Amino acid sequence: MTDRSATDRETHRLAGLPREVWQVVPGGGAEVGGAIVDRCDFLMFTGSSATGARLGAQIGARLIPFSAELSGKNPMIVGAGADLERVAEIAVRACFATAGQLCMSVERIYVERAAYPRFCEVFAARVRATKLGGGYGWSAEMGSLVSEDQLSVVEEHLADAVGKGARVLAGGRRRPDLGPLFHEPTLLADVPADAICHDEETFGPLVSIYPVADLDEAVARANDSRYGLASAVFCATPEQGYEVASRLTTGMANVDEGYAAAWSSLAGPSGGMGISGVGYRHGKEGLLKYTQARTVATQSRKLHLGGPDLIPSRVWAPALERSTNLLKYRRG
Repeated sequence: MTDRSATDRETHRLAGLPREVWQVVPGGGAEVGGAIVDRCDFLMFTGSSATGARLGAQIGARLIPFSAELSGKNPMIVGAGADLERVAEIAVRACFATAGQLCMSVERIYVERAAYPRFCEVFAARVRATKLGGGYGWSAEMGSLVSEDQLSVVEEHLADAVGKGARVLAGGRRRPDLGPLFHEPTLLADVPADAICHDEETFGPLVSIYPVADLDEAVARANDSRYGLASAVFCATPEQGYEVASRLTTGMANVDEGYAAAWSSLAGPSGGMGISGVGYRHGKEGLLKYTQARTVATQSRKLHLGGPDLIPSRVWAPALERSTNLLKYRRG
């Protein structure tokens, strides 16, 4: 750990970053996080909405600026005119890359009813064909979950949904033959509104798919959430997709892509709405948030609010009032 940290610091120094700027403090979040909150000048946090809310309350007591990228229950909308085979291919990455453990991962899909049966068929087949495996090569499409706790969340959400009537279209099993923390990418249909995974983030390879009457209903359903991080839209044309995406209450919206288009647009702000975040990364907004704006003004030595030295205040005051009113009149 020490050698790696030293190497990282030297690499950043050679890249032009001052040595003191990049510091790594290893340790558990409860201990290290609290110490950082007590001492930092600005707190930027990436993690769950629950932890972000607690940190925001703590940092607020010090009146220190705060920004966060938090949880998401990210929706995907599929219009009837979309290329369903192409969408299914992209959706595998959008839903199951990093085993769904990415804040941008899609967890709920709304499909226009005319395309719903066919898309369920195509996407379920593609999910079942997803290659699972460990290692650092390119042979596997999805790997392991990060912890037993996260695997337990996936299994809890899955069992809850199935117990309340949801159908498993693909996946649905733990895979100990591949490793202790592997779980198949899982697609659910008929998920009831009272299921945990209907509204709450799973942060794992569990995705729900729903039919909708039209794109208006899809937008309404997608926006019916406390979360608002990212979204994806696939329609008959990019123009139609853009129109739909512009109506979604998410900080980032992608047209014809799962999440990479908006996430990789480094000149554009990247953040969340609702309980999915505060402030932005990327773009000028993401850089300027770390600065403190202030004003230093120099007044003319010959003219000040009290008026020229040779003009009495009884003359200057009404003249100033008339001039101010004239300026307001001309501006209006």
